[in-house]
Amino acid sequence: MNDEGVGIHAVNRLEKEGGIPGADLMDGGTGGFHLLGHIQSYKTIIFIDASLDHFPAGHVRVLHPRFAKDFPRQLSAHEIGLKDLLDSAILLGNMPKLYLVAVSVKDFQDMGMDLSADVEAAIPEVMKCVREIVEEIVS
Repeated sequence: MNDEGVGIHAVNRLEKEGGIPGADLMDGGTGGFHLLGHIQSYKTIIFIDASLDHFPAGHVRVLHPRFAKDFPRQLSAHEIGLKDLLDSAILLGNMPKLYLVAVSVKDFQDMGMDLSADVEAAIPEVMKCVREIVEEIVS
């Protein structure tokens, strides 16, 4: 869904560049509760997701949410949203350390596969943030 797909666009680019040593890349897309086992099998998870917030489109920030309430308002075409998934992990008592690379979006009404120019321009910053987080974790 256009800008909501910023995460998969970033993951695809990271994969094209050979991935990141020490990290597994995965498109969580609309996986819903099927992702719960994957999430719980890691000590640390980095999410990349669109955020509907007051920042301008393409604004990138790294958050350290501990609970679902700590996440910014996000868009979701998913049957189960990221917050619901994380609430389940918390209830099951197996919650990894989380990093959220949030990318602000504004245009969420149109359907399509392309990112807006502002969000597309943010992809290099998203990739940089992910690399820096992984480097911090594995060093």
